[in-house]
Amino acid sequence: MKGNSKEYATGNKILDDLINELSAQSPSVKNKQLLQEIYASVVKLGMEVNDKGDLKLVNNALKELRYSFKIFSPYRDVKKVIIFGSARAKPTSPEYKMAEEFSGKLTAKGYMIVTGGGPGVMEAGNKGARSGKEFALNIRLPYEQKPNPYISEKNKLINFKYFFTRKLVFVKETDATTLFPGGFGTNDEGFEVLTLMQTGKCRPRPLILMEPEGSTYWADWRRFINNQLIKNGYANKDDLKLFCTARTADEAIKYIDDFYKVYHSLRYVQGLTVIRLNKAISQRTLEQLNQKYKSILSSGEIRQSSALEEEVRKGEFPELPRLVMKFNLRDYGKLCDLVNTLNRS
Repeated sequence: MKGNSKEYATGNKILDDLINELSAQSPSVKNKQLLQEIYASVVKLGMEVNDKGDLKLVNNALKELRYSFKIFSPYRDVKKVIIFGSARAKPTSPEYKMAEEFSGKLTAKGYMIVTGGGPGVMEAGNKGARSGKEFALNIRLPYEQKPNPYISEKNKLINFKYFFTRKLVFVKETDATTLFPGGFGTNDEGFEVLTLMQTGKCRPRPLILMEPEGSTYWADWRRFINNQLIKNGYANKDDLKLFCTARTADEAIKYIDDFYKVYHSLRYVQGLTVIRLNKAISQRTLEQLNQKYKSILSSGEIRQSSALEEEVRKGEFPELPRLVMKFNLRDYGKLCDLVNTLNRS
């Protein structure tokens, strides 16, 4: 794909003129170029693709994403936490009760929760949440995954045909991920988030493995990670810093709260990694960061900064203090560890 709307076009002047005319009708002037490219992609699909199945896939995926953005858009300023876990957990099981307690305490603090919308741990998440404080992203399956009855507002229930669009929305619209014991689906979601964080496709976030006292689920899982992935060089030991474990709801909530105590958000701007902060750090802390995390820099050092020109122009939290560095775009486990160190400062 070419970099701007003039280059990314159908090549048919009549069609491109119609696309430009259509995009000009959007009330969002700043998004005109992106809309031109989207319209051009749709037209090019019609010109180049004859397979009905391919077109149905694009059509359904686009519809699912559009509707999801519409539902989440009014709540973008509220922090949200995903609750993953087994759809087969019984209401009497310790993990069900723990998820229900966790959801209740979390939403009482102002967070919103997002579940998969089905039974088991997902049901517990919706059941425990305060009314109006939860979303459910259900996947349409021929068995097992029917929406649970504890979703208080049906307009916050989104039914997906595709796992890939559902996964994208899970991560895009949330700020933390929690995993309770579960099956293939739970592990799939967990490894998905780990992979996104490990490769920098997802910004740093709390990823918490939760289980009640007496359970060995995550200890056994972690033993596999150590014995097979770390020892064989399939993953780096620093990747273990991408997640943590919690035995109680209160412990997990504290970790989420603490994660955003100093750290606000992260942005890449013209070759620089910008870490926005909720408050400025001391010179001593800055020196400690430079000493401890020098290995993750491609050059230079970590320095304090005000908002960069591009951030000011786009209105991206210009009032917040920042740390700016040339991160090597590789050691994301250590980058997450840096965030935790910041939050303890």
